[in-house]
This record gives sequence, structure tokens and C-alpha cells, in this order.
Amino acid sequence: MDKLEKLIEMQRNLASVLASSRYPSKTEERISLLCTAITHEAIELQRLTNWKWWKKPTEFDSEEAKEELIDIWHFVLQATIELDMTADDVVKYYSKKNEINKKRKKMNY
Repeated sequence: MDKLEKLIEMQRNLASVLASSRYPSKTEERISLLCTAITHEAIELQRLTNWKWWKKPTEFDSEEAKEELIDIWHFVLQATIELDMTADDVVKYYSKKNEINKKRKKMNY
């Protein structure tokens, strides 16, 4: 089992522990809910940075940032599961999009 497969399996196990009747039954609704969670976790991560130019800067806490990033990973992994993607699928789609992004850069996209 590779590392990504291991993370997906760990997320499956966590999801079974956290199972709730409040979790939507339709895939589209689950993906929407996960997008909201990812957005909010990304905001929590951003709050650790000094993006507010009008405030006195504070020291960046990389350990807390790592925890927030892992919160994002939990929801990304759950979305991966909801979309029935395997680790191989993630690599395939990532590689395809990576090539598109490189071509866009060359074309001054």
C-alpha cells in the first residue's frame, strides 16, 4: 500500500467512526458540504498569516499551520472517497492537470 492509499484508507476508517445521519445522502450534496469545509479550513490557515496589512504583524506559527493544512487534507481525502477515486486516479488526474498548467504557463495564460 502506498502512502496515498494509506491516507485514503485512514480517512475511510475515520469517516465510519464519524458517521452521522446529518451527512447528506446524495454525492453532490456531500461534495458541496466538503467544499464548504475545505473553504473554512483554508480561511483558518490564512488567518495564521499576516495578510491583514493594517494590523501589526505576528510571528507565523508553522506548527499550527500544518495542523490546519491537515484539516484540509481530511476533507480533500473524503471528497476523493466520495468521488470513488483511487490513489491511481489522483495521480492520473493530477498529472493531467499539471501538464495543462505547464502549457498554460508557456502560453502566458
